[in-house]
Amino acid sequence: MQRTEAGIALLISIFVLLLISVVAIALIVSSGTESALAGNYRSSTGVYYAALSGLEEARGRLLAKNPSSFSTTAGGFLPAPGTVLPIGSVAYVLNPGPTEAMGNILTTYPDTEYDTEFGSGALASAAVTTTASVWNRSPLNSLSVPGPLYKWVRINAVSEQSLNLDVDADTLANSTTPLYYDGAHFSNSSSAGPQVLEITSYAILPNGSQKLLQYLAAPIGLDLSFPAALTLDGPIHIFASPTDSNFWISGIDQQRGGNCPPAVAESPKPAIGTTSNSGTNDVRTGIPPYSTSPNLYHYDHYVSISPQPTNPSIGNVGTTGGGSGTLIPAFRTVTALDNLSPPGVIQTITGLADHVITGPASSLPDYGSPTRMVTTVVGGSNVGDGDLTLTGAVDGYGLLVVTGKLQIDGSVSWHGIVLVVGQGRMSLASHGTGEIIGAVLIAKTRQSSDNSLEANFDDLTSDVILTGDYNQGYWYNSCWIQAALPPATYKILSFHEISQP
Repeated sequence: MQRTEAGIALLISIFVLLLISVVAIALIVSSGTESALAGNYRSSTGVYYAALSGLEEARGRLLAKNPSSFSTTAGGFLPAPGTVLPIGSVAYVLNPGPTEAMGNILTTYPDTEYDTEFGSGALASAAVTTTASVWNRSPLNSLSVPGPLYKWVRINAVSEQSLNLDVDADTLANSTTPLYYDGAHFSNSSSAGPQVLEITSYAILPNGSQKLLQYLAAPIGLDLSFPAALTLDGPIHIFASPTDSNFWISGIDQQRGGNCPPAVAESPKPAIGTTSNSGTNDVRTGIPPYSTSPNLYHYDHYVSISPQPTNPSIGNVGTTGGGSGTLIPAFRTVTALDNLSPPGVIQTITGLADHVITGPASSLPDYGSPTRMVTTVVGGSNVGDGDLTLTGAVDGYGLLVVTGKLQIDGSVSWHGIVLVVGQGRMSLASHGTGEIIGAVLIAKTRQSSDNSLEANFDDLTSDVILTGDYNQGYWYNSCWIQAALPPATYKILSFHEISQP
């Protein structure tokens, strides 16, 4: 019995050793596989975010308010805002590595995707423009770590044909005209809204991992609309208008000038909008007679659909007292209009402004031009800091925000939007020929004593003072209004990864 059991311990030992070896080998293989998977995931994630950084850099630099915007760092790189980028015009942002030459990037890393979308040989016939990336400019070039490893970002216009998308519902994706965005859909019509741009980013890592990402994006401005040529937002303290026959307030959309595409004029609006029936009565009472024997009024100079000899165009645009409720939510409460946190409309505009100045001021740093609208905010933390007085022959273009008192004395004209928000006081003490073409909104949102935000108000309450002498008046113009609104962002309309060959 003992003889037959001899050596069994050796066999068991060999079997256990073999089993342990198998398990060890399996663990080694598994560990190697996990390391490889982790490495692949790390590379995939790294190259993805490298390409995404290119997309976001280009999208951010499309905004004129960005300190590193293309309009600032590379004038002429893209058409001026409001100008259509034609199909076939291609712009590249190049981002070479430390040892790579700028001119070799597109040769070393060719853009084959463009010809896939626009047809074979399309890129070779396109007008190609290049500029250096912000990562190659001081002070970022002195960082101790490298920037994103994308190689290029392409910006171009798109069409039905390039996207293979039937936009005009004719069952054919064959149009080669640029596409536009109306807020919900793509359109072939330039009057629908801003142009759609395609942003494509290519990245490659030292280990060879590649990624091609793409946005479709369009500039989206602040969502502001105005219910009248002149809107008095809240209870009215004083309203007194000129007696001169040259003074007009018209809610009929002028649709002339501006930096927006031709469009159908908006429906007529009230010449003056108030937020209550009592407010409309206050305004009517504040229109003085130009002759007291007998009492004659320029009621027909407050125009909407047609001149009203005995009934000036004054509408209740609020939500009280039987109003139409056409005043947008952004203008209905102190919190929405002028609030620190969450930021109100005024604070949002301040973040997008070309110029933020502390008053009291008697001039502006920049009055803009018909093709270059500017956004200016006059404000401050003390009483009087938000006051602005404009005199002489001044012609301004854009969005003007005054958080104190605005006084106009002279031939001052403004094309765009004027918001007198804060102290809610505007005075036209002018004998000139100026006019405001666009829209004006006046509201009191701050205390008179310390200029701080009003407290304990759910609904907007205002103390509006409007006095005047001789001036040409206010003319509603949707074209100038849209042109004056600064784009808040380039909205991402679509995002996708493109398969690499």
